[in-house]
Amino acid sequence: MKNKFEALSTVTSLDTGMDRKKWLKENLIGYTFILPWLIGFLAFILYPVLSSLYYSFTKYNIVGTPHWIGLKNYITIFTSDEKFWTSLKVTFYYVIFAVPLRLTCALALAMVFRKTRPMTNFYRAAYYVPSILGGSVAISVVWRQLFASEGAFNDILIALGLMNERISWIGHPDTAIWTLIILAAWQFGSPMIIFLAGLKQIPQSLYEAAKIDGANKWQQFTQVTIPLLTPVIFFNLLMQMVKMFMVFTQAYVITKGGPLNSTLVYAMYLFQKGIGYGHLGYGSALAWIILIILTLATVIIFKTSNKWVYYETKGD
Repeated sequence: MKNKFEALSTVTSLDTGMDRKKWLKENLIGYTFILPWLIGFLAFILYPVLSSLYYSFTKYNIVGTPHWIGLKNYITIFTSDEKFWTSLKVTFYYVIFAVPLRLTCALALAMVFRKTRPMTNFYRAAYYVPSILGGSVAISVVWRQLFASEGAFNDILIALGLMNERISWIGHPDTAIWTLIILAAWQFGSPMIIFLAGLKQIPQSLYEAAKIDGANKWQQFTQVTIPLLTPVIFFNLLMQMVKMFMVFTQAYVITKGGPLNSTLVYAMYLFQKGIGYGHLGYGSALAWIILIILTLATVIIFKTSNKWVYYETKGD
């Protein structure tokens, strides 16, 4: 009996070993293909993220050795760093106005380009270009010249009789942030394309039924288009919110955070403290704070989405 059990155990282990070898052989090609991505993820995403979490609890600069100080960085940020609160206020102001403006412009143009007309494809591509170039240094430099006191924006307003004297739109604390918001709204190409895809999925029969019921164009838009487009609006809202919170290049090139810190967005302040002043531990703490804020904002949007996002497949 003992010999039988030993023989059965030997056969089972051989089968298991053969199955393992067969499984490895069958999946080796797949693992080989994902290996570059896996190495990149571990080296350039996971390791930096975990390192920044550790550094956020230390006093550290690029030339020294990290010294563990616990929650001191976070306590200093929340209790005695006035620029932190200023940058947070500026960023929220920017996001609250820039995101709705960008999505409104994107949806408006998507409605215009919904039906195929002559040159439609050309105009779609033309309106998408700002999304590709909008974050570049070159466009930011052009924008800075456009809204300067001798810029073309003043020329247009004076020619239309809306102004008598030139002003520097980027040099006044009340208007500087709006030059950045207008730039953000101008870069609506990416959400526009997504809105176009969503509009194409709405059945034409629903509009025909609405017309039979006597609905006008506005009623069709509010009662048919918007409800069925809410999943796309939800997606665009999340993506654009994250993107607006991370704005840096435009503010850095156009205004450098001025005047009087009126355009000191959070990413720029993080850059100043972490890279400019070499306080990498402090900068890491700032980075984790904005990550937590973004996470909370995303969770709130997800939790409230069931009250305004309509899915056709969702049961009653």
